[in-house]
Amino acid sequence: MIFKVFYQPLRSEAPVRERTEVMYVEGENIREVRTAIDHLIKDINVEFIREVSGEFLEYEKLSPDYKVETFA
Repeated sequence: MIFKVFYQPLRSEAPVRERTEVMYVEGENIREVRTAIDHLIKDINVEFIREVSGEFLEYEKLSPDYKVETFA
């Protein structure tokens, strides 16, 4: 499954909507994705993780910023 992860690039700063960034991650479930991110990328602040599938996934694939990360 593909998950859309909303995050702040710096964990030490207060979240600001205008600085929210997005990454797409492949994983089995939200817990696995969050655990992988927390272990491998320690300096970001994950705000929200959402599963993306069907028409929503097809729409996201149209974005030039669409790139799926895999943490194995």
